[in-house]
Amino acid sequence: MGEKLIYLDHSATTYTKPEVVEAMLPYFTQNYGNASSIYSIGRESKKAIEEAREKVAASIGAQAKEIFFTGSGTEADNWAIKGVAYANKAKGNHIITTNFEHHAVLHTCQYLENDGFEVTYLPVDENGLITPQQVAEAIKPNTILITIMFANNEIGTIQPIAEIGKIAREKGIYFHTDAVQAIGNVQVNVKDMNIDLLSLSGHKFYGPKGAGALYVRKGVKLISYMHGGAQERGRRASTENVPSIVGLGKAIELATANIDEYNKKLIALRDRTIDEVMKKIPFVKLNGHREHRLPGNANFSFQFIEGESLLLLLDMKGIAASSGSACTSGSLDPSHVLLAIGLPHEIAHGSLRLTFGEENTQEDVDKLLEALPTIVERLREMSPLYESVKRGNQNV
Repeated sequence: MGEKLIYLDHSATTYTKPEVVEAMLPYFTQNYGNASSIYSIGRESKKAIEEAREKVAASIGAQAKEIFFTGSGTEADNWAIKGVAYANKAKGNHIITTNFEHHAVLHTCQYLENDGFEVTYLPVDENGLITPQQVAEAIKPNTILITIMFANNEIGTIQPIAEIGKIAREKGIYFHTDAVQAIGNVQVNVKDMNIDLLSLSGHKFYGPKGAGALYVRKGVKLISYMHGGAQERGRRASTENVPSIVGLGKAIELATANIDEYNKKLIALRDRTIDEVMKKIPFVKLNGHREHRLPGNANFSFQFIEGESLLLLLDMKGIAASSGSACTSGSLDPSHVLLAIGLPHEIAHGSLRLTFGEENTQEDVDKLLEALPTIVERLREMSPLYESVKRGNQNV
């Protein structure tokens, strides 16, 4: 047996908890009936879906009839944005978002721009925050949707969602939030936060991949996203993925049951990592807001190195991390999120995202803090620019 893998990439995905797998298993081999069928094993599947719907609703302060299951958070984002845009185009064609949303939102908005919609991309500050005032000032008579992510997937910054939602509600504009990174990590209540539509994804909180959901407040005008059958009350055609829906329900129930205790642990791991990295390694910048950030997120940019090399050397030490969004890991371009907060290309390329989860320990942080300074120094020794700075020939 080799050394334990230190997994620090929970924003990319989490493992599926054994309790979740156990809850799913009967719906593969025993209660495998189609939920649209009227015989007993079909009714069992239907009952399981509705129980999962109740669990998802309870976790965010919604009603069960406001929850619609999808195949992913990306699908939920697409449905929310396109669904509102096309259902309300007689009223207006203007959408407000930010310039550092997940690509599931950005690319959907860009698609709509090609179809005659107008999109305002609000700039964020150096910490990745926007202000409610920015949103209010961007509203036009033809604005029909505001879509702002709850918490950024790369740098962890949490937006003032309730305040933005209040502005949208007062103006009669629908408000959607991509909460894929938030659910299971922070307390979310759609009523208190004035949220009309919310996207979530099961594999971010120890549920299965391929299972997501969209909350749609009762009364929101939204077109159907997929056509072909009467599933999801006629709003999303497709035979239901019963095992994954059951797993999503179980995972969100577990994730929200002890969220305060869980957060306390993650914050301790995160804060110690941030403090020690900033103290031990020169020419490093913390990305994202120091306080208004996800409990388990620490994102750094190291000057004079390439993030990909850093990840490979960490992997050789048994530490799994990332340099940004898992959805863009094949791209050679620097993160649009880091560019949005004002980092130059060369520094954005040297980024490291560490995201902690429930299995991580202080011993994991010890090993990280032992390995990281040595690896960073080793990579910097290969940089002529770093050598010049060390000799005092160049300012940074």
